[in-house]
Amino acid sequence: MKRIGWAIALAAAGLTPAAAQAPQTQEVTGPAAATAPSERAQGQSLDAANAPAPSTPEASNAAATKMSASPVPAVLPDASIGHPTGGKGIQTQVTDIGREAEAFHNNWLLLLCVVISLFVLGLLGWTMVRYRRSANPTPSRNSHNTTIEVIWTLVPVLILVAIAIPSMRLLRHQYSPPKADLTVKVVGNQWFWTYQYPDNGEFEIVSNMLKEKADVKPGDRFRTDADGPPLLAVDERMVIPAGKVVKFLVTSNDVIHSFGLPAFWQKMDANPGGINETWVKVDRPGVYFGQCSELCGARHGYMPIAIEVVPPAQFAAWVAAKGGTMPGAAPAPTAAAVPVAAAAPQTTAATPAGAEPNVANRATAN
Repeated sequence: MKRIGWAIALAAAGLTPAAAQAPQTQEVTGPAAATAPSERAQGQSLDAANAPAPSTPEASNAAATKMSASPVPAVLPDASIGHPTGGKGIQTQVTDIGREAEAFHNNWLLLLCVVISLFVLGLLGWTMVRYRRSANPTPSRNSHNTTIEVIWTLVPVLILVAIAIPSMRLLRHQYSPPKADLTVKVVGNQWFWTYQYPDNGEFEIVSNMLKEKADVKPGDRFRTDADGPPLLAVDERMVIPAGKVVKFLVTSNDVIHSFGLPAFWQKMDANPGGINETWVKVDRPGVYFGQCSELCGARHGYMPIAIEVVPPAQFAAWVAAKGGTMPGAAPAPTAAAVPVAAAAPQTTAATPAGAEPNVANRATAN
C-alpha cells in the first residue's frame, strides 16, 4: 500500500509543471460573453487542448501570446518615436496640438529666454566695466531716472503680453475639442489602468505592466521587444483609430492618478469621484507610451500607458475581436436574444397507440 501511495504522489508531482505551463486564456467581456461558442471556436479549443505542453519558457510565452492575442495583428513599436529615446528636448509630437505647443516652446519661449539672458548678461558686463571703482572714483548721486523706470516697467509687460497671446491661443485649441468620433473612459487603479469603450458595446480591457523574463514564473507571459521598452510595455494596449477625434474621460477608482502621454502632449489628472475630459487626434499609426504622472502609491512607477493607433478598418476588427460593435452596426446575436422557435424548430411526431404521454403533456392535462 505504501508503494501505491508513493507512486500516486510521484505521478501528481510529474503532472504539476505541465499544468503550470498551460497558457491562460483571456476572459471576454461585453456582448460576446453571452454568445454560444461557434464551431470554429470549439475546434480551436479542441486543438489547443490536444496540443502538447511547451517544453521551454520561450515556447510557452509564444503559445500564451498566440492564444491571448486577437486576430488583429499588433503594431510593432518604433524605436525612435513614442517613448523616451535618451535624447534631450520634447518627444516627437504626433498631434496638431502637440506640434503647436512644441513650436511655441522651441521657436518662441526658448528664443525669448535666450534674448533676455544675453541682454541681462551684457548689461551686467557693461555695468561692471563702466562703473568700476577705478573708472569712477566719485560715484553718481542720482537716485531717480524717469526714463529708466518707464523702460523697466513697460518692457516686462510687453514680454508677458507676447507670451500670453500665443499661450491663450494654444489653450483655446486644446480645450475646445471638435466633435468626438470615439469615447474611451480611462480609469486609474492601484496600480493598473482599465479602458472602457461605451460607444462600442461597453466592453472593458485591463492593462497591466509586463514583467521581465527573469521576474516571471515559467510559462507566464513576459516582456519582449515587440511589446515595448522595459517598464513601459503592457499586456493589453488601448487601441484607437488613426485620423479620428478620440475623447478621453479620465477618472480613478481609488487615489489620484495622472494620465500622461508625452507624444500626444497629454497629461490629465484622474481624480476619484470626478471625471476630467481631454481629447486627441493622431494621424500616424504606431504605438505610443506614457506613465502615471502622479505619485499614487508604492507601485507608482509600474503602471505604464500604451496606446496603439491603427487604421479605422483594423480598429473595427479589433473591436469585433473584443466582443464589441461599431456604432450603427447590428450587435452580435446572443443566446438570450434568439427566439425559441428559431433556435429549435419543433417537429410533430405521431405518438404510438398505448404509449405514455410525455411529462409536458401530463402537466398540461393536469
